[in-house]
Amino acid sequence: MIAVQNLTKSFRNVQVLKGVSMEIQTGEIFGIAGRSGVGKSTLLRCMNGLETYDAGSLQVDGVEVKDLKEKELRLFRKNMGMIFQSFSLITRATVYQNIAYPMRCWHYDKQTIDAKVKELLQVVGMPEKINSRASELSGGQKQRVAIARALAMDPKVLLCDEATSALDPKSTLAITELLREINQKLGITVVVVTHEMDVIRRICDRMVVIEDGQIQASGGVEEVFEERPEALTNLLGTQGPPLPKEGINLEFFYSTEQNELENLVADLMRTLEFQMKIVGGGMEEYKGKTVCSMIVNLPQNLTEKACAYLTQRGVRWRLMCRGEEDKVQ
Repeated sequence: MIAVQNLTKSFRNVQVLKGVSMEIQTGEIFGIAGRSGVGKSTLLRCMNGLETYDAGSLQVDGVEVKDLKEKELRLFRKNMGMIFQSFSLITRATVYQNIAYPMRCWHYDKQTIDAKVKELLQVVGMPEKINSRASELSGGQKQRVAIARALAMDPKVLLCDEATSALDPKSTLAITELLREINQKLGITVVVVTHEMDVIRRICDRMVVIEDGQIQASGGVEEVFEERPEALTNLLGTQGPPLPKEGINLEFFYSTEQNELENLVADLMRTLEFQMKIVGGGMEEYKGKTVCSMIVNLPQNLTEKACAYLTQRGVRWRLMCRGEEDKVQ
């Protein structure tokens, strides 16, 4: 669907994107994570032609964006819905008028516009607000209207630029669930730019982490969070319990659908014939699946045996704070 190869972009003498390469598949929800100012939004705006790029290639459905002429670019953008952090609604206009606006610009007839607006209000769960003014809505409701407006032209791709950053936690959860439902029901490819890691975990299939204008980590969301590359650690900050300096600290991951914690830990202790020290643990949700983690401390001479047991059980694990060995297996 979207193929990016060695993309570079500068503003005056400042290079914002430095050889970015990635691929986004049709129908997936793809996350672009990173701290403020690393080039996330610039990359998104290059995808729909709002920004040009200096070098490299950016193709959407096989079309090179930088090669499009003005009229071609306008047609191209019909297939690229976009949602902004600030909602960008016409505050004095009604909900109906805001959603209808793109269709009116393309001279759709009144009957088609009326049917589409009412259909989209059902999709975003706000049919009763059809005649309310945008200024009367809450932040979450405004973003729902913005999503409906972005869907008005039946786009193939929905670009979300920090779409939940201005919302409270409850509204953020509701909007992320709505995006997931839209992706599943309509089959639209969704690209999410955010610095909120809970949003990435809840709805994204794959992700990249951008740091200093370059992609420093990429892969499946669960995989990236378990491997915890340096770029992700820099984004998340210091997390987790303090680790013992003696012995080996081993973290393992398991799905509640696959393993019961009590049985797994008890069997591991019996296998090692050693009472491990439990350092910490946690639970995370990835697209509706709960993944648990536990950190244990054990003597170095038992590490190989412990790792072999976990691998045999199909449990992912990693050795912590040991340089190149700090990799998920």
